[in-house]
Amino acid sequence: MRRVRPLLPWVVWGIAALAYAIAIINRSSLSALGPAAQEHFGIDATTLAAFPVIQLVVYAGLQIPVGMLLDRFGATVLILTGGVLMTLGQVVMATVADVRLAILARVLVGAGDACIFISVMRLLPEWFAIRQLPTVSQLTGLIGQAGQLISVVPLALAVGTFGWTAGFNGIAATAFFVSLVAFFVVRDRPGQGSAFERLTGRLGRLSRTARSLATPPATGVVTVGPPATEMIAAHPIEGMRPLRFWAKARRLLSLPGVRLSYWVHFTSPFAVNVFLLLWGMPFLTGGVGLDPSAARGLLTLTVLSSMFAGLVLGPLSSRFIERRVWINVGITLAIALTWVAIIVWPGPPPLWLVIVLLVVMPLGGPASMIAFEVSRSHTPRSFIGFGTGLINTAGFTASLLTILLVGLVLDLQGAGSPEHYSLGAFKVAFAVQIPFWALGLTMIFIEQRRTRRWMERHGRTLR
Repeated sequence: MRRVRPLLPWVVWGIAALAYAIAIINRSSLSALGPAAQEHFGIDATTLAAFPVIQLVVYAGLQIPVGMLLDRFGATVLILTGGVLMTLGQVVMATVADVRLAILARVLVGAGDACIFISVMRLLPEWFAIRQLPTVSQLTGLIGQAGQLISVVPLALAVGTFGWTAGFNGIAATAFFVSLVAFFVVRDRPGQGSAFERLTGRLGRLSRTARSLATPPATGVVTVGPPATEMIAAHPIEGMRPLRFWAKARRLLSLPGVRLSYWVHFTSPFAVNVFLLLWGMPFLTGGVGLDPSAARGLLTLTVLSSMFAGLVLGPLSSRFIERRVWINVGITLAIALTWVAIIVWPGPPPLWLVIVLLVVMPLGGPASMIAFEVSRSHTPRSFIGFGTGLINTAGFTASLLTILLVGLVLDLQGAGSPEHYSLGAFKVAFAVQIPFWALGLTMIFIEQRRTRRWMERHGRTLR
């Protein structure tokens, strides 16, 4: 008799992944609305640039605190909290005309966004087998990229057709609806009730009989799970009380595999984040000389490329688990070399090279998901929320620093406003990415060797 596979893990994951897609829509809701936002609030380009920077600072700054809350309260509570914060933020964005309140709205959106992704990643090992996690993780990222795609064109059309208030209230209503569904559906793990069931104190039959897909594979290949907490060196007084922030970070970072995953996430995604969050449209229009409609079309291409990469990289990293870090390194090198070709090209780069950049550069986003697979192999389960938040700060820290440095270098060249943009100034400004790639790749090589020696010393393998 053929064993029936449980459906609930896919339902829980589907709603959680949908919540992540809504978070991406909220995060990117100003990406194609720069002129509309300037007109609505009566602001200059510098003030407009503060919106994504402040939002990114909030997002990155909250990753570790949210990770600690995640370990304490669970993924469901954090997903619902994030949905409520984003809903409030977009309602404020829709209804105010004061730029200070608009910045507060982006702070709320950034705070809510910070709760979602690492909570979704925390759910996965509770519901899926280790061998399935790379593919499910990449599918999660792909669904998130669908949210990015919606924010590039359909949202701009909705705001243009129905107005600023209706467009942003529509985002708020969607976020609230998905949060409401999650309230009844999402569960932290098999045997635990949804938020509704826990609130009412009644555990339904579906929750009581829930089963995970995390069963041993039938192939005879055993995948080694994360290490035990006891494998981390402890300070003598730490066993007597809950770990404080710095003590917890110090213990976790004593594992070379965790440090490796940090640098993997640091190195590959920042180029596409910088491009999509702020500097892509100015580069394509004010630097390369494309008209705005063509530039928007090319930005859509970056999202499609990222989605395709998510479909491919999941099975690849699952099949070649021992080579997954090198897959990330190869993609990072391809991104860096393509950017260098753009920078050193004499005069305007040909359109084919720009298209190559916009196809290759987005691969860094899905490639950064490999960092969470590496982290999952080396982070004890009791630290997983904290560890995921710590790793997720890496790419966004690099992104934030690069966004600020690109703007600074443009200003130093006297090319910091749209009327003074030039291709030469952008080439010099985007060259600030090169030291970040050099640092990240160097640290990956160092920590990869240390991780291999640590695993040999403890008799651990990935399979």
